[in-house]
Amino acid sequence: MNLQSFDNQPGLFDQQAAVNLQSHSEPEMDSHPEPSPWCSEIILSGRAEHCLHLLAPMLKLLSEQQEERWLALVSPPEPLTMQWLRNAGLNPQRTLILHPKGLQSSQELACQVLELGCSHTVVTWLSPLPLAARQRLSRAAESGGAQSINISQQFGGA
Repeated sequence: MNLQSFDNQPGLFDQQAAVNLQSHSEPEMDSHPEPSPWCSEIILSGRAEHCLHLLAPMLKLLSEQQEERWLALVSPPEPLTMQWLRNAGLNPQRTLILHPKGLQSSQELACQVLELGCSHTVVTWLSPLPLAARQRLSRAAESGGAQSINISQQFGGA
């Protein structure tokens, strides 16, 4: 096969590249925006105790960070109590469990905590996490110099 024969012909690739350039020249409302360095998401499914067992090492490491700021858990699932945190080896002196009051949503509370900057990491359990919510959490995290981690969970049986 002679590769040279393709060099002199305007090929399908060139035409397709031109089409791609034209289609990307307009702003696109993409459901997959650029990843934010301030906001991460972990998706878990399965039995609640298995999912929490998978989260325990990550939460333990976050609770042991050598910062003067807190690890904040906003509206964690019911099995995740201070006793569970102690049993999992988390530092209870550097970990806060927060629940919204009144009409405040978990997302609003998480954004407030992120913006305050008193926590190095704020973990939420918002499922599903729409794009607008992800962007709001990301802006709040950037404002407070914190990290937002959302756990989307689809727990099965007990």
